[in-house]
Amino acid sequence: MIQRIQTIYLLIAAIVSAGLIFVLHLWVTNNDVVVYAKDNLLYLSLFLGSALLSIITIFKYKNRKSQFMLGRLNIILNFILLGFFVYQSLNVSGETAVSEKGIGMLLPIVSIVFLALANKAIKKDEDLVKSVDRLR
Repeated sequence: MIQRIQTIYLLIAAIVSAGLIFVLHLWVTNNDVVVYAKDNLLYLSLFLGSALLSIITIFKYKNRKSQFMLGRLNIILNFILLGFFVYQSLNVSGETAVSEKGIGMLLPIVSIVFLALANKAIKKDEDLVKSVDRLR
Protein backbone atom coordinates (compact mmCIF):
# COMPACT_ATOMS: atom_id res chain seq x y z
CA MET A 1 0.00 0.00 0.00
CA ILE A 2 2.58 2.63 1.05
CA GLN A 3 5.09 1.52 -1.59
CA ARG A 4 2.82 2.76 -4.39
CA ILE A 5 3.36 6.32 -5.61
CA GLN A 6 -0.35 7.13 -5.67
CA THR A 7 -0.46 6.64 -1.90
CA ILE A 8 2.14 9.38 -1.51
CA TYR A 9 0.21 11.68 -3.85
CA LEU A 10 -3.04 11.07 -1.99
CA LEU A 11 -1.33 11.64 1.36
CA ILE A 12 0.08 14.96 0.15
CA ALA A 13 -3.39 15.97 -1.11
CA ALA A 14 -4.84 15.10 2.31
CA ILE A 15 -2.17 17.12 4.10
CA VAL A 16 -2.79 20.11 1.83
CA SER A 17 -6.56 19.89 2.37
CA ALA A 18 -6.51 19.27 6.12
CA GLY A 19 -3.30 20.77 7.42
CA LEU A 20 -2.50 23.89 5.46
CA ILE A 21 -5.97 25.42 5.84
CA PHE A 22 -5.11 26.34 9.43
CA VAL A 23 -1.79 27.93 8.43
CA LEU A 24 -2.53 29.84 5.22
CA HIS A 25 -5.21 32.52 5.13
CA LEU A 26 -7.84 32.72 2.40
CA TRP A 27 -8.25 36.48 2.19
CA VAL A 28 -8.15 39.73 4.12
CA THR A 29 -11.30 41.85 4.35
CA ASN A 30 -11.48 45.63 4.00
CA ASN A 31 -11.42 45.91 7.80
CA ASP A 32 -8.02 44.11 7.89
CA VAL A 33 -9.58 40.93 9.28
CA VAL A 34 -7.68 37.82 8.19
CA VAL A 35 -10.10 35.04 7.17
CA TYR A 36 -9.06 31.41 7.48
CA ALA A 37 -11.00 28.35 6.31
CA LYS A 38 -11.82 27.50 9.92
CA ASP A 39 -13.82 30.74 10.18
CA ASN A 40 -16.40 29.59 7.60
CA LEU A 41 -18.18 26.29 8.21
CA LEU A 42 -18.79 25.64 4.50
CA TYR A 43 -15.14 26.02 3.53
CA LEU A 44 -13.97 24.02 6.53
CA SER A 45 -16.34 21.15 5.77
CA LEU A 46 -15.37 21.07 2.09
CA PHE A 47 -11.65 21.07 2.89
CA LEU A 48 -12.00 18.38 5.56
CA GLY A 49 -14.30 16.36 3.29
CA SER A 50 -11.64 16.43 0.60
CA ALA A 51 -9.00 15.29 3.09
CA LEU A 52 -11.24 12.51 4.40
CA LEU A 53 -11.97 11.36 0.86
CA SER A 54 -8.23 11.24 0.14
CA ILE A 55 -7.63 9.11 3.23
CA ILE A 56 -10.49 6.77 2.32
CA THR A 57 -9.05 6.47 -1.19
CA ILE A 58 -5.68 5.40 0.24
CA PHE A 59 -7.30 2.47 2.05
CA LYS A 60 -9.20 1.34 -1.06
CA TYR A 61 -5.91 0.09 -2.58
CA LYS A 62 -7.29 -3.39 -3.30
CA ASN A 63 -10.06 -2.03 -5.55
CA ARG A 64 -8.37 0.19 -8.13
CA LYS A 65 -11.58 1.09 -9.98
CA SER A 66 -13.18 2.34 -6.78
CA GLN A 67 -9.98 4.18 -5.92
CA PHE A 68 -9.98 5.87 -9.33
CA MET A 69 -13.65 6.85 -8.97
CA LEU A 70 -13.09 8.33 -5.49
CA GLY A 71 -10.15 10.31 -6.86
CA ARG A 72 -12.37 11.80 -9.56
CA LEU A 73 -15.03 12.62 -6.99
CA ASN A 74 -12.40 14.37 -4.87
CA ILE A 75 -11.26 16.40 -7.88
CA ILE A 76 -14.86 17.50 -8.47
CA LEU A 77 -15.16 18.46 -4.80
CA ASN A 78 -12.03 20.61 -5.06
CA PHE A 79 -13.36 22.28 -8.23
CA ILE A 80 -16.54 23.16 -6.33
CA LEU A 81 -14.41 24.63 -3.54
CA LEU A 82 -12.39 26.58 -6.08
CA GLY A 83 -15.63 27.88 -7.59
CA PHE A 84 -16.74 29.18 -4.20
CA PHE A 85 -13.40 31.00 -3.83
CA VAL A 86 -13.65 32.56 -7.29
CA TYR A 87 -17.20 33.69 -6.57
CA GLN A 88 -16.15 35.14 -3.22
CA SER A 89 -13.18 37.00 -4.65
CA LEU A 90 -15.04 38.29 -7.73
CA ASN A 91 -18.15 39.37 -5.88
CA VAL A 92 -20.76 41.17 -7.97
CA SER A 93 -20.45 44.43 -6.06
CA GLY A 94 -16.68 44.57 -6.43
CA GLU A 95 -14.31 45.03 -3.52
CA THR A 96 -16.90 44.89 -0.76
CA ALA A 97 -15.89 41.68 0.99
CA VAL A 98 -12.40 40.69 -0.16
CA SER A 99 -9.65 43.28 -0.01
CA GLU A 100 -6.57 41.09 -0.44
CA LYS A 101 -6.54 37.52 -1.70
CA GLY A 102 -4.50 35.03 0.29
CA ILE A 103 -2.40 32.07 -0.77
CA GLY A 104 -4.93 29.73 0.82
CA MET A 105 -7.24 30.23 -2.15
CA LEU A 106 -4.77 28.21 -4.25
CA LEU A 107 -4.90 25.14 -2.01
CA PRO A 108 -7.63 23.43 -4.07
CA ILE A 109 -5.46 23.79 -7.18
CA VAL A 110 -2.52 22.12 -5.45
CA SER A 111 -4.82 19.36 -4.23
CA ILE A 112 -6.26 18.87 -7.74
CA VAL A 113 -2.75 18.48 -9.18
CA PHE A 114 -1.80 15.78 -6.69
CA LEU A 115 -5.14 14.00 -7.12
CA ALA A 116 -4.69 14.00 -10.90
CA LEU A 117 -1.19 12.53 -10.48
CA ALA A 118 -2.61 9.85 -8.17
CA ASN A 119 -5.35 8.99 -10.67
CA LYS A 120 -2.76 8.73 -13.42
CA ALA A 121 -0.72 6.28 -11.32
CA ILE A 122 -3.86 4.27 -10.44
CA LYS A 123 -4.75 4.04 -14.13
CA LYS A 124 -1.21 2.91 -14.90
CA ASP A 125 -1.48 0.14 -12.29
CA GLU A 126 -4.84 -0.96 -13.66
CA ASP A 127 -3.44 -1.13 -17.20
CA LEU A 128 -0.48 -3.16 -15.95
CA VAL A 129 -2.75 -5.68 -14.24
CA LYS A 130 -4.92 -5.96 -17.36
CA SER A 131 -1.88 -6.60 -19.54
CA VAL A 132 -0.63 -9.34 -17.23
CA ASP A 133 -4.10 -10.95 -17.22
CA ARG A 134 -4.03 -11.08 -21.02
CA LEU A 135 -0.81 -13.07 -20.96
CA ARG A 136 -2.35 -15.80 -18.82
